[in-house]
Amino acid sequence: MQLYVQSDEHFMREALKEAKRAFEADEVPVGAVIVCDNTIIARAHNLTERLTDVTAHAEMQAITSAANHLGGKYLNECTLYVTLEPCLMCAGALHWSQIKKIVFGAADQKRGYIRLNQPVLHPKTEVVSGLLEEECSNLLKEFFKKKR
Repeated sequence: MQLYVQSDEHFMREALKEAKRAFEADEVPVGAVIVCDNTIIARAHNLTERLTDVTAHAEMQAITSAANHLGGKYLNECTLYVTLEPCLMCAGALHWSQIKKIVFGAADQKRGYIRLNQPVLHPKTEVVSGLLEEECSNLLKEFFKKKR
């Protein structure tokens, strides 16, 4: 029996579904999924408004959910798909989780961890950027345009 492996694009589209849920809930539309062994083990979106918690970013919610699912704090066999480049707080949490791979859509020119120009992630973490960037970026632009 041959195992069918889903593509990065497939999982990013799942993260986009989460971002759209955030949009509908009037949260900043960032969505995330964590995948292990070709299976989504965690789904999340921003909950900062609903929980009145500035740390309730999609990535943080997904990390907690994935760790609970696996029964351990390390995600070194997992991939995070997130629609926006992680901020420094989330990148720090991803470092401690030892996530294997991060795939993000839109770059965050103001708050993304890459702007720091310092190693923040675990040294073994692979990063792929710009996947479905336009779709991810357009959802954010639409949200903030609606807010003005």
